[in-house]
Amino acid sequence: MPKETVLILDRESHTRWVLKALLENEEYLVIAVETMERALQNFSEFQVSGLITEYRIDQFSTRDMIRELKTRFPEAYVMMLTADEVTEKEYEEIISAGVDDYFVKPLPSWKILPHLRKGLKQRNTVLHKKRLEHEFSRMKGKGGESGPPHNNVEEKVEEGVAGNTEVERRLLNSKVMP
Repeated sequence: MPKETVLILDRESHTRWVLKALLENEEYLVIAVETMERALQNFSEFQVSGLITEYRIDQFSTRDMIRELKTRFPEAYVMMLTADEVTEKEYEEIISAGVDDYFVKPLPSWKILPHLRKGLKQRNTVLHKKRLEHEFSRMKGKGGESGPPHNNVEEKVEEGVAGNTEVERRLLNSKVMP
């Protein structure tokens, strides 16, 4: 199964190159760009799972871009790596804009990968849950087995024990599952 696509947005070519090499070594598909405009365009053109970004690009803060990105792609995982000093207020704004993980450079590469894996796993869990809910609703609407109450399906998905009813077995065997 191919790994997710990760977009790198950084003004420094060396940082883009290092991160790209690190992620490609882990078999991620990587797009590296230096402008916010290009980053948003790539999110629209490709199925990007996550973003690793710098705080300031071309003297502009990425907060508004991240807000827009999270509005359009709420499940996207966002990691911010920055060498810039930020105030407490700026940090709070960064996190409220939708940044999932925030780190100050320099940062050893071995710290990046576990956070990226965890963030993408959480993203995939949310998407998987949404697919199950959609399929369950669709099957219910076609006169299929009513199955357990909605919350039980959600709990079973989160616990990884779905498959106890006919509807859940059909969902597990369908192409809806990752």
